[in-house]
Amino acid sequence: MPDEADLSSPGGPGGVVDLLDDAECWRLLASGGLGRLVYSSRYGPTALPVVYLVDEESVVLGTWDSALFDEDLRTGIAHAEYQVAVEADQIDADAREGWIVLVRGAAHHLDGDAERAPFINAGLEPWIAGVPSHFIRVTPTSVGGFRTRQT
Repeated sequence: MPDEADLSSPGGPGGVVDLLDDAECWRLLASGGLGRLVYSSRYGPTALPVVYLVDEESVVLGTWDSALFDEDLRTGIAHAEYQVAVEADQIDADAREGWIVLVRGAAHHLDGDAERAPFINAGLEPWIAGVPSHFIRVTPTSVGGFRTRQT
């Protein structure tokens, strides 16, 4: 999360913000779901919806056609990977409560059959029929998050 922000300060009317430790972040991410892949594309900052699951201490993303990500998320250099962020949250806007977790790390495309096999039929498939599955593993260099709640 932003280093310069004081997220331990009170939120809006009657609300507070609690920083989450790594264990709590991983617990919240464990059920998988919908998140956002954030990266710098050739067109500027980009955030796209993805489905994700946790695999040990990394996040595996299910994306659609790899051509969309090839130019922006492949360096063309062996073992050189782009840095990305994965954001996941659960927000109740009416109650003004929820949590946000941000995972930052290297994006590794799962191109080989052996790398892809554990994630076929694991709920990471595209939502559009006929679009090929593409998987990206994000190995974190940092994990952080916060929870807002009313007092």
